[in-house]
Amino acid sequence: MCGPHFCSMKITQEVRDYARRGLEEKAREFVEKGAELYIPAD
Repeated sequence: MCGPHFCSMKITQEVRDYARRGLEEKAREFVEKGAELYIPAD
């Protein structure tokens, strides 16, 4: 069941792209907060 609107390869690529965007966002957040693994508790 593969067609232009439903293809397991297309869906897999969309999931990868979505995950990559999320990881890039978290990486920017990590750098903005000082790129420290352990943040002191307030």
